[in-house]
Amino acid sequence: MIMKSKLYLLAATWLVFSDAQTQAGDTNSTASATLAAEEAQFAPGTIIPLILMDEIPLTDAIRNLTRQASLNFILDPKVQFGQPGPDGKPMPQPSVTLRWNNVTAQQALQSLLAAYGLQIVEDPNNKIARITTKDPTALPPLKSKIIQLEYASPTNVLQSLQTLFQDKRSKVVADIRTSQLVVLATEQELLSVDELIHRLDTATKQVLIEARLIETSMNPSTKKGIDWSGTLNEQNLSFGNNASKSSSASSGTDGILAGSGLPKMLFDTSKGFNPSTAFLNADGVNAALSFLNKNAEAKVLSTPRAVTLDNETASISVTRASPIFKNTAGTQGSPGGSEVTYTNLGVILSVTPRIAANNQVNLRVVPEVSRVFETVSKKVNDLLSQADTYDIRKIETHVMIPSGNTLVLGGLVQDDIRQNNTKVPLLGDIPGLGRAFRTDSKSRQKSNLIIFITPTIIEETDFQPTETKFLKSAPPLKDGVEEDWSSWDSGKPKEWKKAKTPSAAGEEDPKFAPVPAH
Repeated sequence: MIMKSKLYLLAATWLVFSDAQTQAGDTNSTASATLAAEEAQFAPGTIIPLILMDEIPLTDAIRNLTRQASLNFILDPKVQFGQPGPDGKPMPQPSVTLRWNNVTAQQALQSLLAAYGLQIVEDPNNKIARITTKDPTALPPLKSKIIQLEYASPTNVLQSLQTLFQDKRSKVVADIRTSQLVVLATEQELLSVDELIHRLDTATKQVLIEARLIETSMNPSTKKGIDWSGTLNEQNLSFGNNASKSSSASSGTDGILAGSGLPKMLFDTSKGFNPSTAFLNADGVNAALSFLNKNAEAKVLSTPRAVTLDNETASISVTRASPIFKNTAGTQGSPGGSEVTYTNLGVILSVTPRIAANNQVNLRVVPEVSRVFETVSKKVNDLLSQADTYDIRKIETHVMIPSGNTLVLGGLVQDDIRQNNTKVPLLGDIPGLGRAFRTDSKSRQKSNLIIFITPTIIEETDFQPTETKFLKSAPPLKDGVEEDWSSWDSGKPKEWKKAKTPSAAGEEDPKFAPVPAH
């Protein structure tokens, strides 16, 4: 290998040196030229360890680099370097001295031509390149390139790439279906595009969110005593002509207690119990005896798990849809109706993780707990309307914890204590006997929610493939359901003649014969 390299170096030196002597027209010229490379020929795109030129004419340097790049070229007559002049002698051309390491022949050729105001124009039909002069006022040519993205979304990378373009003609278009980018830009801009995509198009890490939600509630209540509200609260008394007489007559009955709404106590000042002159009408005596304790306790436990990308929100909901009715009054020619919408009530947990340095996880946590509190009635324009009121408890916090550690959120406590007392004045204050004329009640509704959140950064080794033969196996011909339905349960007539089965006859059922491959 060493001998071959030396022979090549000597041969290359002699050839270039001979050309230099011929062009100079002087056999005693002391000009020297060397070209060093590991091999005489390189595949296109191969990195050449060393390219060395020392006082080589420009056209010879172009010829050697095009040969190394396997490029078919023709020198434009507009290029005067080395062309015969009016006097028939070759016109002078500059000498090239350079040393390049670890570049391709194509890169070296383009750099050499750019240094002397030349460029390559390739014919797409015959793949023959023409080396011609470059217009100093012309804009750099645009080149197109299709870039396949592996991980990033085209819409996310698109805005970042547009900041690299300095030429107003350059642009980039995203193909969402294939996750590709079509870039039209100058060569220098394409190099910046490749570098930026190399940094942005990386696999996004994922975070496992494990949550444990524990909600406890207790609702004890007690009510003791005798409630006289039915007797003493807004007792209706009437004295005068018996207003219920018309009601008795309309119902076709004759009697004091006949019909609904008749007086429960009647006194006639002139004729005794006669409703035609005067009466005293009262609601009567009603009392409610209460002596009861109630207690209700509940514990709700939920342990959801979710995996989300870095800096993406994971939403965990344990809710119940509560209906909301919207009634519309009817108008002339249009009947009224009602519309039902739903709102989710319960526990809604939103977690947005962002992976920081040293396996730290920055969490944005938003827990929300909601429930129906009570129904409120309001009268507007002589129309009684009812609507539900909701209790909403919500916390928004930002924390940073190590991966695999647990964050505890508490304090979502609601304690509703109510006491009610009802008594008959004076009678309810009598010691001992007063208990028969008063009612004491109290209730308590307490709920507490504790949230445990554990974020864990997922590594590539955490994923394990699951072996399955689902796609390779044929679907079952029978699911066994028909066998559970006998002739006693089935509505189909029983087939007394036993059908011929493939197993009994030893033949293949043509109904289930495999389809031949095309």
